[in-house]
Amino acid sequence: MARNPVRCTATAVLAAVLSAAAVTGCTSSSPGADGDGKAAPEPKAVAGNAVTRGGSVGGSGSVCELPVAFDLAASWKPAAVRPVEDDALGALNKQGPVTLVCEIDAKPAGNIGFLRVWTGAGTDRTPRQVLKAFLAADPNAGRASYTEVKAGALTAAEVGYTVSGALSSEPKKERAFAVATPSGPVVVHLGGLDSQEHEEMLPAYELARRTVRLG
Repeated sequence: MARNPVRCTATAVLAAVLSAAAVTGCTSSSPGADGDGKAAPEPKAVAGNAVTRGGSVGGSGSVCELPVAFDLAASWKPAAVRPVEDDALGALNKQGPVTLVCEIDAKPAGNIGFLRVWTGAGTDRTPRQVLKAFLAADPNAGRASYTEVKAGALTAAEVGYTVSGALSSEPKKERAFAVATPSGPVVVHLGGLDSQEHEEMLPAYELARRTVRLG
């Protein structure tokens, strides 16, 4: 996809700001591009979708050990978000009932944004209830639209919404889906620098949702 050089120059200036603000814990990445600690496989085109599969993340032995696993778009790089001892900083990695545990960076694939994976404890909430609590903890979230969906073979809920903030001149689109697992809820969230970046990254998000399975 051809990109506007003027826009790319402007967004590059904000990239470092967003990256620093988004990650408050330490991260670690694996030598393998698929996030499993193995050599990354050759990317494969996914039939009928504008995305190329490049590996997977989640499950035992992955750079992000999660209650679920899912496929990654080519060149997206996962890194574990490790807990921090400082209570104030650690609170920034929590949103409602879930805690940030994994970030999958789109910059190596040419976009500015992350797929973020959040996990929680307890099995008493439905995926929709988890998403509502997740959004309720973000004072900048608005215009939420919830749907019941399938994520792989799992029952899930999904929300599309907007976020307003000082770094954006207008509300930007974000999206998340949640599934329940025996270990607790999992939320997979896609943001982005702005709505255009978000739309360009949606195929990677949709690949994760289509292929998610218990880890």
